[in-house]
Amino acid sequence: MRTTVGIIGAGPAGLLLARLLRNAGIDAVVLEVRDRAHVERRQRAGILEQGTVDALRAAGAGARMDREGLRHDGIELRFDRRRHRVDFPALTGGRSVTVYPQTEICKDLIALHLEGGGPLLFGAEALAVEGADTGRPRVRFRHEGREDVLECAYVAGCDGFRGVSRGAVPAGIGRTFEQRYPFGWLGILAEVPPSHDELVYARHDRGFALLSMRSPAVSRLYLQVPEGTDAREWSEERIWRELERRFETADGWTLRRGPVTQKSVTSVRSYVHEPMRHGRLFLAGDAAHVVPPTGAKGLNLAVGDAVTLARALAHERETGSAALLDAYSATCLRRVWQAERFSCDMTTLLHRAPDATAFEDRLQLARLERVTSSRAAGTDLAEAYTGFPLE
Repeated sequence: MRTTVGIIGAGPAGLLLARLLRNAGIDAVVLEVRDRAHVERRQRAGILEQGTVDALRAAGAGARMDREGLRHDGIELRFDRRRHRVDFPALTGGRSVTVYPQTEICKDLIALHLEGGGPLLFGAEALAVEGADTGRPRVRFRHEGREDVLECAYVAGCDGFRGVSRGAVPAGIGRTFEQRYPFGWLGILAEVPPSHDELVYARHDRGFALLSMRSPAVSRLYLQVPEGTDAREWSEERIWRELERRFETADGWTLRRGPVTQKSVTSVRSYVHEPMRHGRLFLAGDAAHVVPPTGAKGLNLAVGDAVTLARALAHERETGSAALLDAYSATCLRRVWQAERFSCDMTTLLHRAPDATAFEDRLQLARLERVTSSRAAGTDLAEAYTGFPLE
């Protein structure tokens, strides 16, 4: 099998890249280890920056998002039983974010890709990327019980932190940066309308809590829990009681309860692989970087990588110049590190470390007071939350 761009992974980065390449007249084959049903139901992020919304529209994948997505013009910060709203349009000159789940983005992009006849192989396990530092890289993969080879001019590794792409970069070629946090997130999906029309980030002495949503009828909520927590240790009643404690306000606000349909625990970490390129292998999305979920940046960074790589490949095709391909890693990493900074800031602003001292608690509250009382500090948060420019 032969193509111009071999794409490993049918997450947002891989699917959007395939769509953008098709629009530019560049052929690509997408290999995805899971089946279509799994890809279309795995729960991930759902906060889209303004740039991500614009990119999906420009790719022709924004119609359902525009109909069903929920525009949010701010978030609420809670601490000391008080509520403080951060107004995005007022602080950023009109920017906002949109709530539209990653599962729905994947459904939209898969449908578009298959309607156009694009090769998208589900159940195709990438085994190795070979010859990345040559002019003819290859992806060995297994599909329908037999091994095959995809020969291509370029490989896009969009297969996540545990995929084969990141491991194809030889030891000593790159450098990694990592930080693990001593807590996790217990996340639930509940069949109940959201208790607030915008996201609520709560700092509490018992730990962080987040009120989010997937739709007007489905709530997504999170609790900070100790690292290594087993979700089975938490009954529905225990989860709702703890959420009520952490979201409590002095004005009598109440949290709506409903049946919990999913619950899981996610680790919290930061990770960056530099560079994001080795020869003709380009890393994108979680294969190159992971951010704490507090800043809602993971999905948006994946989209940014796909846009940057597609633009560079189209430029090379049109002009013969590899200048944008050569700049791919540096271009993406400028945005990645700003997202890492913001995500780390939000995490340390709102989560209580297990060994936090009284002094550290008071510093955390002072930081929150600054963000909610200073226009300059509020603007910095709003600009970062609504998104860094796609270069």
